Amino acid sequence: MHGIIRGLIACVAVALPALPGALAAPERVALGREKFVQCAACHGSDGRSTVIPQYPKIGGQSGPYVINALKAYRDGRRQGTYAAIMATVAKPLTDDDIDNLAAYIESLDPAP
Repeated sequence: MHGIIRGLIACVAVALPALPGALAAPERVALGREKFVQCAACHGSDGRSTVIPQYPKIGGQSGPYVINALKAYRDGRRQGTYAAIMATVAKPLTDDDIDNLAAYIESLDPAP
């Protein structure tokens, strides 16, 4: 039984990189770092915003949370003080862009 499970795990490990859109974590982080340039103006280069105190510190934020938030801003489902600004930034992002940004943001040291 254990041999079958090991075999299945090995097959999945080999097949996943071949799936469309299935990038390894380091690749997603690198692509996210490139996209983060537009985020850094408000959230700081390390995700620890000091530009305007009201802007949230996003460094180390949970990837799934970032994905949900960016898609909600992009799709006009998130409201709030800075929703209009974030909607403008998020509107041109693809799902892959958002996944990559989330991987990069999650990789940053959490804000103190």
